[in-house]
Amino acid sequence: MIDWLAFDRLQALIVGDVMTDRYLIGSVERISPEAPVPVVQLRTKDARLGGAANVALNVQAMGAKAWLCSAVGNDEAAEELLALIRQEGLPTQGIIGCPGRKTAVKTRIMAGAQHLLRIDEETTEDISTEEAGLLLSGIAEILKNHPIDVVIFQDYNKGVLTPEVIEAVTKLAMERNIPTAVDPKVKNFWAYRGVTLFKPNLKEIRNQYPSRIETTQESLNEAARYIQQKLDNQLVIITLSEKGLFCFGPNESGIIPAFPRIISDVSGAGDTVISVAALCLALDMKLKDIALLSNIAGGQVCEKPGVVTVDKAALFEEYRRRSQE
Repeated sequence: MIDWLAFDRLQALIVGDVMTDRYLIGSVERISPEAPVPVVQLRTKDARLGGAANVALNVQAMGAKAWLCSAVGNDEAAEELLALIRQEGLPTQGIIGCPGRKTAVKTRIMAGAQHLLRIDEETTEDISTEEAGLLLSGIAEILKNHPIDVVIFQDYNKGVLTPEVIEAVTKLAMERNIPTAVDPKVKNFWAYRGVTLFKPNLKEIRNQYPSRIETTQESLNEAARYIQQKLDNQLVIITLSEKGLFCFGPNESGIIPAFPRIISDVSGAGDTVISVAALCLALDMKLKDIALLSNIAGGQVCEKPGVVTVDKAALFEEYRRRSQE
């Protein structure tokens, strides 16, 4: 039996790349006479937290306390992003400003729920050694002053999670016996040695694995063992898109199939999966329960347009129903 109220007592520290997800939403009624492209009649504008900030929102939506640590520029986009973070009730003390850095903004042009175009404004270069030092000082201060239950790395390859930052934060967590969960990207894929839970998606591990990976338990078991040999980590979760989720741990593995849904938008689903999985890890839940709850959470947010957070009540209700099937 899962103690659902236990989520409310958790505190998570999230380290990674933050960004603003901006939406320009309208309708299309004609094609431009200037070029064969649709003309969008703009109706509304929306700005939401993305990347590691969306992980923090999902952690908060589950009832836990979220501490967000990242780097932004000293620009107008940073002011907007920090205002959104404060508006959501998240602390900003772990976020450093980097002169000359461009704060990441992803602008999506939508015709109703249809995604027409995305424009990215960002810096992808690694933060400097000095900036990494400032970031790590803030992280160490939070770890010292607050009872953190889990550390989450959310990597979008935008330069915050350098190999030095990854190694230092992992070491700090190990010294305090705090579990760590990682949603990796290609650049520093193998830099997360010693983490507890490693969660790539199928495409990411296929790009890193020397042989072909099929979506069978035998093939995925081999890939998970390869990950453990490289990283010396404990648990592996591989998201399989429409085929569900694979989990691998000591003496157990399995594929949790995806449940039938009407998919609206997959944006931010990975953020939700790692958020829920990390909190379950902090509660020392069984791997199959971690996988099932995370799988349901990722599927539920795909039913809604844009980047959204998990609905805790809906998640627990569907989990109760699915676990009894």
